[in-house]
Amino acid sequence: MPSPTTFWQTRFSRLRYAFVWLATAWMRAVVRLPLTWQLRIGRLAGRISLRIAPGRRAVVLRNLEVCFPEKPLAERKRLCARHFEALGMSMVEMAMGWYGDPETIERYVTFEGLEHLAAAQQRGKGVVLYSAHFTSFEIFFPALRRHCPRMSGMYKDQRNPLMNEAMNAGRGRSVDRLISKDNVRDMLRELRRNAVFWYASDQRFAGKSSALIPFFGEPALTNTAISRIATRTGASVLPYFCRRFDDSEEPRYVATIGAPLPAFPSEDATDDVRRLIAVLEDFIRSCPEQYWWVHKRFKGRPEPFPDLYAPADKPQ
Repeated sequence: MPSPTTFWQTRFSRLRYAFVWLATAWMRAVVRLPLTWQLRIGRLAGRISLRIAPGRRAVVLRNLEVCFPEKPLAERKRLCARHFEALGMSMVEMAMGWYGDPETIERYVTFEGLEHLAAAQQRGKGVVLYSAHFTSFEIFFPALRRHCPRMSGMYKDQRNPLMNEAMNAGRGRSVDRLISKDNVRDMLRELRRNAVFWYASDQRFAGKSSALIPFFGEPALTNTAISRIATRTGASVLPYFCRRFDDSEEPRYVATIGAPLPAFPSEDATDDVRRLIAVLEDFIRSCPEQYWWVHKRFKGRPEPFPDLYAPADKPQ
């Protein structure tokens, strides 16, 4: 007879897997609805999450306080509420990216700066799309695919192995190769094949290539490997950011592909990434509710930097 501990671990494991099966079934079903209906469902789910997830709400408010101290508290709270709506809509946008009809997606998606992508591909040394975690990014992959003879991307392993498989399968229909965020060797191989590589390194990173780089003026642990990767491969690094516009009857999605930064890469990897972060910050300011504020971007900093998420520092 199994011990009580083993019994409950097994039951919990089954519940975790059941949740993933139910979630993927819901995603496959919801994409059959018109996109405007999907987004209404997502927006409602986000509003509910705002009320039932106080811990996540506190993280968002703290991040907004640190990054936008000039905004009054009432404005930050309104921005927090809009962010949770965007988070809810990100679930249906993810569903569309994984299971939606590519032709339907292309009706809503526009790319700005495709000439930069084409010119970079012609160089033949690979392209890194320096991206970030905006809530709508998943819906763009099927549309981006048609502009990339070979496309690869990075991913972060999930704790739930079944969720990991679902994520890789969903993104895998648009991407030739998915590579773990720590597997630099395979990334270099893909760039040598002139692949277009989606690379989002805007979240906290405490590994070997980390450095404290200001994010909206506040030091944050940041991955600087992109500079050395560009130096080693000669790949072009293009800023690539995604945004949803819902100011009309039908939603619009626009991905902006920027030109390579002048004199990039340089001999100073930290300064290179600081410049990329500045470009990211400018884009975030254009649609702040759509950036991934639920992430503890300033966590894990060494002394003497304070823990910005300590209970005593949480916003009221």
